[in-house]
Amino acid sequence: MEKVYEKLCKCVESVRKVTDFEPQVALVLGSGLGDYADGIKVECEIDYHDIEGFPVSTVPGHEGKFIFGYVGEVAVVCMKGRVHYYEGYPISDVVLPARLMKMLGAEVLFLTNASGGLDPSFKAGDLMLITDHISCFAPNPLIGPNIDELGVRFPDMTHVYDMDLQDKIRAAAGHCGIDLKEGVYAQLTGPSFESPAEIRMLGKLGVSAVGMSTVVEAIAANHCGMKICGISCVCNLAAGMTDNPLTHEEVQQAAADASAKFKKLVTESILNF
Repeated sequence: MEKVYEKLCKCVESVRKVTDFEPQVALVLGSGLGDYADGIKVECEIDYHDIEGFPVSTVPGHEGKFIFGYVGEVAVVCMKGRVHYYEGYPISDVVLPARLMKMLGAEVLFLTNASGGLDPSFKAGDLMLITDHISCFAPNPLIGPNIDELGVRFPDMTHVYDMDLQDKIRAAAGHCGIDLKEGVYAQLTGPSFESPAEIRMLGKLGVSAVGMSTVVEAIAANHCGMKICGISCVCNLAAGMTDNPLTHEEVQQAAADASAKFKKLVTESILNF
């Protein structure tokens, strides 16, 4: 884990050679949601390729760069495209960006993703406040010797998703007239979509939406003391709930269709943090 921390420090050095911008909020944009960054008052952009040792996204809809700037008066760093465990990266690389944004100054991590809905009342384009999570099969990013510089060996996970931030997102949704759903999000590894049997299993566990990201990032961010919140864009009903086959293109299109509503909610929420 010493090598993991050294790599993280080199990433910080690479960023600091370009900008001394200190964000208050770190925002991770999920599949199809990247155009939110177009509305930020940009101070600086850094391509992931230009950061020493930084993992680079290979997934369509994930452009692969940091945007430093402002939402209103709030300083933000926006991650336009994330990396996933299914791309073949070690889990320490998957969570490196979250840790890096903390070391650059961010105290809040705002996670977003595209997901499949398990709640039969959900429809494509719904936005769901993440109130808790379940990790299935994705390795815990804290396995191995603890990185004491980041956090404690056994972090509490009772309220990973900050209760105060949840209330502020609910208030923002009410102000914007958005019907905000709520529920538990589950991360599986991907890249294959879940089987109908896996969806039935998750439903019995109380899961409302499922995807291939977010939980490991939340675990790492919680470990290093960040306040965390999350919104999931439900892009389809999960496998076995309809007769339709699932495709990544469908996910991207549904996220794009929900873009205006998503932008309103994220902006109003950040302005209230």
